[in-house]
Amino acid sequence: MASSQHLNASGVFPHLALTAGLGPPRSECGVGAMMAWAGKLWLVTYVSHKSASGVGTGLYTINERLELEKHPASYVGTYTNRMAHWASNQMIIGPYVVDAEGRARTVEDLLEVRICSTMRHLTDPENMVYMLGMEGEFYEMDVRTLETNFLADLTVELGVPDHNYAHFKAAYSNFGRVVVANNSYDERDFTGAEAAGRLAEWDGERWTIIERNPFIEVNGRGDFAGTIFAMGWDKRSAILQVYTDADGLWKRYRLPKASHCFDHMWQTEWPRIREVDHERFLMDCHGMFYELSTWAYENQIWGVRPISTHLWVHGDFCAWRGMLVLGADNASPHNGANHLAGEPQSGLYFGKTDDLWGFGKPAGWGGVWWEDAVSAGECSDPYLMTGFDQKVLHLCNEGGAAAKFLLEVDFLGNGKWKPYGSFEVDAQGYAHHAFPAGYSAHWVRLRSESDCVATAYFTYT
Repeated sequence: MASSQHLNASGVFPHLALTAGLGPPRSECGVGAMMAWAGKLWLVTYVSHKSASGVGTGLYTINERLELEKHPASYVGTYTNRMAHWASNQMIIGPYVVDAEGRARTVEDLLEVRICSTMRHLTDPENMVYMLGMEGEFYEMDVRTLETNFLADLTVELGVPDHNYAHFKAAYSNFGRVVVANNSYDERDFTGAEAAGRLAEWDGERWTIIERNPFIEVNGRGDFAGTIFAMGWDKRSAILQVYTDADGLWKRYRLPKASHCFDHMWQTEWPRIREVDHERFLMDCHGMFYELSTWAYENQIWGVRPISTHLWVHGDFCAWRGMLVLGADNASPHNGANHLAGEPQSGLYFGKTDDLWGFGKPAGWGGVWWEDAVSAGECSDPYLMTGFDQKVLHLCNEGGAAAKFLLEVDFLGNGKWKPYGSFEVDAQGYAHHAFPAGYSAHWVRLRSESDCVATAYFTYT
């Protein structure tokens, strides 16, 4: 059948939707990973929790005639990893290793591991890779023999409080470190009763926790730009952690949330940072697409710009034959939790990168403080300002004495802060400031002249 005969509904081809069986059990059918390889687009789908929790999903390919085929090696599982291993000229996607001719082998040892990431090996990258499971299982694997070696239980190594609470989402290795992200988060974390999320790194011997907040993605572009990006959030805002190899430091930036629908560990399936056009990153963060430069000039991040908002659950996105392909998790009646969803199914969007600017207008909210104890002279994290329209700052002083807050802007994005203005807020008081129409800078931050308990929240509409 020629591709011209396929129904195209604004970039969605219904015949390419991936569906799961009605069960039992009835589960998810999310697109976990996609990659162009050996002349085809390869896809792996996921159920909610290992093979016993769903039926009918697995490994698929799409050819240039837009014909979908389920691979004979297909196995029901939860897989969201992909990586090209150039030394052996193989693609690793899910528990499958595919050579340059499209022949797939199965890593039998990992079929029942919810593999969320594959990354380069620190000491033997020619022959080995690391594999991370959602429950914190950390393996190394020989890409030629497919033998695996269990290295660590990261719930133990990183002190995740409850093994059933672990929800590792991504990992990446470069500059002599493996960086992993665990996005454990529910009301316990929101209220401060627990801090189960993790961003952590390993130098081959020792694990170091970078941040105890939920993180969902880690990626970089090898040695090309000297950076690693990690994406997460807390109750205040979305978070972008950036490692710059030039100084060997992590720096934290804050971004608006386009939606609170992503504020739970189960509801972040699977925001990603991907290179979809040559040397250009797209970041899907908390319901908003951004363009992201891989470079950090003078160790500062300035190339962050919002593109659009959305409510889609994107498991992965990639470039394929001149198109941007978005993989979704559309209708997933997990164990009957959604009584209005019948067949588990998810579609694919085919378009151009520039189509993203036609989605929802960039808008969101978030803050640098949320009823936080702030020390005199302490600067907040930088908060993104560029690319949004109407902007309002809300300030609350929860302390027993009046406080003065100084607002500073970095309009060049090079870390050189300039005073914008100051705001006096009475004890237990509130103030707001509407920025003038058309005013913007790249980053904005606040500091208090005295010790206080403060909230500083930005609303962009």
